[in-house]
Amino acid sequence: MSGINAGELCHRVIIQRNVSNGENEYGHAQPANWQVFLILWAKVSPLSAKDLIAAQAAQSQVIARLKIRYRTNIDSSMRVVFRGEIYAIDSPALNDDETGNIYSTFLLSKGVEKFKES
Repeated sequence: MSGINAGELCHRVIIQRNVSNGENEYGHAQPANWQVFLILWAKVSPLSAKDLIAAQAAQSQVIARLKIRYRTNIDSSMRVVFRGEIYAIDSPALNDDETGNIYSTFLLSKGVEKFKES
């Protein structure tokens, strides 16, 4: 079992989750209230040109991958802040091929409407 090289996880990222409760007493949507959920070491890598073209052909906005040590408490309702930029998590965790519990990879996109602050 090769595991994951700690030096590979060289980017500091913030995982945020929306803690607003959905609607106010009048039935209107509450503005998003993003709060820090986790601060992690990760590897953020842009998609290769080949993968980017394939994603665009499928009308996907995915532009990068986030690789972290295996976790089960991160999902696509959350977002990632990296170097001041906000990215949506566009996929469930894609676990490693060896044992499934060494690392998790998430697909990231930018410019997603679900993160608009009101």
